[in-house]
Amino acid sequence: MPVPVPQLGSFDYVPETKENLDWADLVTVDLSLYSTPEGKTQLAQTLINAIRNEGFFYVKNFNISQERVNRQFALGKQFYELPLEEKEKYTPEGLDQGKFNGYIPAGRRILNLETGLRDKTEMYNIPKFNGEFPHEHPELIKKNLPEIEEFARALHTEVLDPLFILLAIALELPEDYLTNLHQYSVKSEDHLRYMKYSKYSLEENKTLDNWGYGHTDLGSFTLLFRQPVAALQIRSHINNEWKWVKPQDATLTVNACDALQLLTAGYVKSTIHRVTVPPLDQQHVDRLGLLYFSRPHNDVPLATIQASPVLQREGFTENEFESSGNSVPTMEEWTFAKQKWQRTKGYHGDAKYRNAVILPGFAEKPYV
Repeated sequence: MPVPVPQLGSFDYVPETKENLDWADLVTVDLSLYSTPEGKTQLAQTLINAIRNEGFFYVKNFNISQERVNRQFALGKQFYELPLEEKEKYTPEGLDQGKFNGYIPAGRRILNLETGLRDKTEMYNIPKFNGEFPHEHPELIKKNLPEIEEFARALHTEVLDPLFILLAIALELPEDYLTNLHQYSVKSEDHLRYMKYSKYSLEENKTLDNWGYGHTDLGSFTLLFRQPVAALQIRSHINNEWKWVKPQDATLTVNACDALQLLTAGYVKSTIHRVTVPPLDQQHVDRLGLLYFSRPHNDVPLATIQASPVLQREGFTENEFESSGNSVPTMEEWTFAKQKWQRTKGYHGDAKYRNAVILPGFAEKPYV
């Protein structure tokens, strides 16, 4: 039963670009087929092909109305209209050590060494509502928490649980194998994010290659709701070419992340992506994002799943930590090691940063 909701006003999406961009050809996982055994089998094959080839895919018919999505965008927009001093009250202590729940201000990264131009990216991260994360919020968020909680929980039941079941089928595991590692009631660093990329001037954009460097996400799946400012690009697993990701109506854009790569010894690939300078006809607007980051339970060791007949047959039996003889981290250890690296202040284009050792046995790579 939907909870009563306060008035938020409307959220107006900007027009899509008219430029003819080199769009990625991504498949769609249609969850309307999920209700039958035959449909599950078909979707499992679609999913595993998608995350092994391109890494990104669309999901549609996931039983969350566009009205509910629009309200979350409207809430994110209103949050970023708050005064900076109000938002900064909710910046987490220990941000430099990898803490991330709450408000993360813009300007921590230098994008251009010659001009000193800094990023204009703000984030507000809301953790799970399972009793593990007591958290203070500004009044705007606080009075809407019941609706935000309902929305976050729906993403688990309507999107993430089906995806984990489909992936388990593709790996010839029991259907509940991966959902048992991603239960909402158990402590993990999942979070809902409102994310704002404020616009740069035309002159500033001419000095930038990208608004954010190529990277991989550290969890299991990342869910990105449609927003029409074209800027997301992905690097193909097949030919390493960068392609634009086209916003599709009534869909989620989903990518596989580091934890799944480690749990499958690279059979599932964590997808490299970046946020680049938008096309000229969209450079006059801000880019507001609504995302959800899924992660295994904090205490899950990121060791290769040995129970999968597929991984055994295909020879995917050791991840980077195992093959190098290093200790396999838990998800919690991995999360905060990589978050600490991601939150490093300064210029993220230098070789020392791009090739940093996150934990013994795993070094980052420059993805451009």
